[in-house]
Amino acid sequence: MEYLNPKNPRVMSVDFFNADAQDLAQALLGKIIQVRQNDLWLMARIIETEAYYLNDKGSHAWLGYTEKRKALFMPPGTIYMYYARGGDSLNFSCKGKGNAVLIKSGYPVAAEINDLRNIKIMVKNNPTIQGLPRELARLCAGQTLLCKALGLKVAVWDGRKPDPNLFRVVDDAYQPSQIINTSRLGIKPERDGHLHYRFIDGRFAKFCTKNPVSVRNWQNGREYTILQP
Repeated sequence: MEYLNPKNPRVMSVDFFNADAQDLAQALLGKIIQVRQNDLWLMARIIETEAYYLNDKGSHAWLGYTEKRKALFMPPGTIYMYYARGGDSLNFSCKGKGNAVLIKSGYPVAAEINDLRNIKIMVKNNPTIQGLPRELARLCAGQTLLCKALGLKVAVWDGRKPDPNLFRVVDDAYQPSQIINTSRLGIKPERDGHLHYRFIDGRFAKFCTKNPVSVRNWQNGREYTILQP
């Protein structure tokens, strides 16, 4: 179980998002997404991200400006949400029009050892297809599972800025000791699928959408690279 460092977590300002997409994708690892539900904060530590650029064929922005994609062209820190496989997905715009970071996976965070009320709500928000409680370690292991567990909706947040009282990203002083850099998921070769724009907190690699270290015949320095922050 992950717990929030209680020593006044720092809310990330808009300036934090004014960074290159790959730099922001790495900086977001370890930060905590907090979404208020009544008197509780639903929380997940960011463990996997993907960077996207305007001229990157795998990016929504590369397809051109539309009203639906306008958040990608808005100032850094703007929330861009869209539907993927029937679920909601969360992105933040960053430095440079059309550039953004996708929040690919998270890991549930409890407020404190003796208070798991927020975790119980997240489990209730995101049951399995059979309607059963989802395994805690897999509760936010994917972009749509993350949003479902936290109650984030396209209709509510797309095109908005984070709200410190309702939806925010905070730093509780946790820092990944190792970052894994590899290719993004679901991007075809002809759409720049070879680019290593996915970043994973090494400590949580087995809980991300696809752990590159565990793939047979994949090697460090070829299919993935282990970075030291």
